[in-house]
Amino acid sequence: MPSELITSAQNPKVKRLLALQKDSSMRRESGLFVVEGQRELQHCIDAGFEIDTIFICPSLFADGGFRDAVPQNFASLIPPTSLRSWAPPSNVSEGGHGFGAQVHGTAAGHTRIYEVSEDVYDKVAYRGGTEGVIAEVRARNRRLEDLQLPDNPLIMVLESVEKPGNLGAVLRSADAAGADAVLICDPLTDLWNPNLIRASIGAVFTVPVAVCSSDEAISWLKASGIRILTAQLQDSSLYYDTDMQGGTALVMGTESTGLSQQWRDAADAHIRIPMLGALDSLNVSVSAAILLFEAVRQRHN
Repeated sequence: MPSELITSAQNPKVKRLLALQKDSSMRRESGLFVVEGQRELQHCIDAGFEIDTIFICPSLFADGGFRDAVPQNFASLIPPTSLRSWAPPSNVSEGGHGFGAQVHGTAAGHTRIYEVSEDVYDKVAYRGGTEGVIAEVRARNRRLEDLQLPDNPLIMVLESVEKPGNLGAVLRSADAAGADAVLICDPLTDLWNPNLIRASIGAVFTVPVAVCSSDEAISWLKASGIRILTAQLQDSSLYYDTDMQGGTALVMGTESTGLSQQWRDAADAHIRIPMLGALDSLNVSVSAAILLFEAVRQRHN
């Protein structure tokens, strides 16, 4: 059961939670990151991440709204009254799966759970008092050698994208397109930035992701026989005239400077999205979605 009720934002546990949200160095040093919201946390648990601490605000579960929205095995664990008197039901086993089994593990001592007041929750929640669940989760390395790819994989590669919201949106598109992996090369934001997790609506957990250098990515792609298609305006062909049915890596750079020469030189083909207006570029997440779904179109034709 929850070990205490937290009513002050000055509580050390709350201060640590806020520091993890704001400070990438704190995330690196502690090996923890923050996930907010039942949907994102469900994806996180389904992906096998270890939940260190859960903060729950029961008053935000009023009128059964939260209970109706969450998976049934979790909903059965949410009491109608204060969580501090809660014990998990006997019909949830240690060997279960999903959020319900994880919260049962909480009660068994595997994860700490705290009840917080509505005032405290409003101070720590990015989305305001909407869902009542925030967790600290143990990070894990996402490496190239951990990826398990099918034949003719579809891979999205992002070089030095600095805005976490853009990176999260690309991950969301990669999930929608059924991409087999996303490679984040020479990152300028950490993978566990709360803005990235929120923008991806949990796709950071549903899509296989690897963080690496551009050198490592290029060597790995070439050794795997995967064609490298770089998105660039110069010396390029229209994207829909380029074959994407075999193993394909779609490579995007930043909006400000585009791709480095290293990637341009490594490419098997250069592709572009036609620009018919006054501007000569799209947001990287929009461009990524266009290219991903062209690959989907070709593969499903």
